Amino acid sequence: MATDFSPEILDQLLAGGSLKPEDLAGEDGLFRRLKKALLERALGAELTHHLGYEKGDPAGRGSGNSRNGTSSKALLTDDGEIEIEVPRDRAGTFEPVIVAKGQTRFDGFDEKIISLYGRGMTVREIQGHLAELYGTEVSPDLISKVTDAILDEVREWQSRPLEAIYPVVFFDALRVKIRDEGMVKNKAVYVVLGITASGEKDVLGLWIEQTEGAKFWLKVMNDLRNRGVAGSRKTRRATRSGSMSSASSG
Repeated sequence: MATDFSPEILDQLLAGGSLKPEDLAGEDGLFRRLKKALLERALGAELTHHLGYEKGDPAGRGSGNSRNGTSSKALLTDDGEIEIEVPRDRAGTFEPVIVAKGQTRFDGFDEKIISLYGRGMTVREIQGHLAELYGTEVSPDLISKVTDAILDEVREWQSRPLEAIYPVVFFDALRVKIRDEGMVKNKAVYVVLGITASGEKDVLGLWIEQTEGAKFWLKVMNDLRNRGVAGSRKTRRATRSGSMSSASSG
């Protein structure tokens, strides 16, 4: 059941709450957080592939090489600098691929990163995206292992618990290019942004769909409810012309 908020508070939240570029691509935006998490998962999977055994697997005993913590690395991206933790091995033979030794930039991949986290991507589409991210010939086994690690990361983000009440919720859409059955297609990534009672913004989820309709939005609403959202006082969504329309919800 939705909590009652005064019209004045709702007006303040609406005035400052719309989805802005910096919410996704700013210094504290979603892209940077997702990029860091994805790269660290991929690098961890690369080290697992290099060592030949999973972390904690008894098969690694006596193998002659093992994990040896991480080292920090600064990367310049489209959204500014991020710091990632790169895993190391004791023998010093691990050569990262997705972020190579000496590499200082990781840019031009925002569309791919954001679409990887959207619900609606098939495993094949994710593998295709990862192959493009690597941009070099890597073994199918490595891509498979990285895909498994990325799927774990993505599912954790997609299913994370949410707050029960968001006084204001915004719906918007981004157009991204996604490789589908060997062809690059434009698809919509629908973004749901929640505003908390204290005015903080939280991207609640990303969904990829060819066309929107009642069935799609029912799926989105059910997902939000399953993750703990009980209601909102105001919802806003972008119209086809790009202007905003608003409605009350309980």
